[in-house]
Amino acid sequence: MAQQQITQEEIYDHLAKVYLDKKQKQNTPPPPPKKKFPFQKTIQVFGLLSLLAIVFYGFSAFLSKKVTTAQSVIFALNHNPIRIKYNLNPPFPAIEIFSMNVPLIDASKYRYINFMVRGLEEGYPGVIKVTVRNKRNEVSSYLIQDIKLKWKKVSIPVAEFKEISDWSNLQDISFVLEAWNAEKKKGIVLIDDISFSS
Repeated sequence: MAQQQITQEEIYDHLAKVYLDKKQKQNTPPPPPKKKFPFQKTIQVFGLLSLLAIVFYGFSAFLSKKVTTAQSVIFALNHNPIRIKYNLNPPFPAIEIFSMNVPLIDASKYRYINFMVRGLEEGYPGVIKVTVRNKRNEVSSYLIQDIKLKWKKVSIPVAEFKEISDWSNLQDISFVLEAWNAEKKKGIVLIDDISFSS
């Protein structure tokens, strides 16, 4: 009998313990839910796309630069702007010439003579003559028009210099200002980036 009462007490104790544990678990507040950012996935996708775009742009720029360099061989004749101050009014000469010696190169492999030109506020010629001379003393000229205050990029095909039969031994390139062609008889001309290119 005594053994049966102890067993019942044990059962009651066990039930009470289970009940109390359950109640404690119910009273324990649940952990706070993790904050969800509504645009988190969008931001991640946008970041990935941006990274891919940067890599693609850099790679394509590298390839295009490589192709351009391979297709367009350039031989530069000057590294700083040339400043030509001129005065074609009497009693000064009616022609002003600036000549530049050409280094020993075979220019026959190039297709263009390039340069940048502009006048300054002091005056601009409007027209300038480009003259090429080789060591055989063959001379040929080409007129460039519309030279004002803004930089003008000029690319003259070498085929335009029809009197030059031998491009392998050029002597010089000259920029000629003439009173009868000049829009303003006194001024300053800047010439830069003179080069041969293919």
